[in-house]
Parts: sequence; structure tokens; C-alpha cells
Amino acid sequence: MTLIRWEPFRELDDIFARYTPFLGRVPTGRSTTAAEPEARAWTPAANISETETEYLIKAELPEVSKEDVKVTIGEGVITISGERRNEFEHKDEKIHRVESFYGNFSRSFRLPEDADVDAVQAESRNGILKVRVPKQPASRARTVEVQVN
Repeated sequence: MTLIRWEPFRELDDIFARYTPFLGRVPTGRSTTAAEPEARAWTPAANISETETEYLIKAELPEVSKEDVKVTIGEGVITISGERRNEFEHKDEKIHRVESFYGNFSRSFRLPEDADVDAVQAESRNGILKVRVPKQPASRARTVEVQVN
């Protein structure tokens, strides 16, 4: 069993980070105009599911090419990181409002003990990154009799 340290304010930070764009506020306090779009931190949404044979992480990464995504595993934690690039080279187009988030992102998840980190596979298609983490077969408990001298 893996123990995860509880941080009570992390949930509040997540709530404020998710609802700040809907409230019309920019985290830095500056307003964003079409002439001066601001790079803001963003966190892609992720869904994690499990079957009998594997764990599946699906991360929503719209407009992020697979070359801009990096998946790493270390010390029992899988990290999905990368960059969503802002391309404002529209010479014949006047931009009125920008609500999309751009810039670097990173998501980390603790892996269960039965995860087979040597066989992890990732694919990116249609703005969805799918990371498949196979499960290792459960080791069978066995009883060993030890002779006492």
C-alpha cells in the first residue's frame, strides 16, 4: 500500500485554478487583450481507469503535437509534461478574444505497486494522449518452512 501525504490546501488551489477562467480573472491580475495575449499556466484534464490487465491514463491535449509531449517515470511516479504553443501569426485576421491556455504543463500521478513500468506505452491521436500502464502478474504467496537449529 502506498501512502500519499495529504495536503489540505491542494484541493482549494485546484478549485481556484479550474474556476478562475470562468470568473473572468487572470491569475496575474492583468487583463488579457487581443493585442497582447498572455501566457497562463494550464493543466490538462486527465481521466484514469483500470482493467484487469492495465491502467489507462487519458489526457486531453488539444493542439499539442506528440513531439511536444514527454512521458517520464521515476520513483513510482509517472509525469506527463510538455508545451502547448501559442501561434499568433494571423496577418489577415483580427483577433477579438483569446480564452485558450498556452504554455508549459505538467501532470504527475503515483503509480500502484503492480504497475509494470518497463512496458508502458503512449500514443497521441486527435488531441488525446493515451498512456497504457500494464499490470504485473501478482506474485503468489507461498509458505516456506524454515528449519530451526
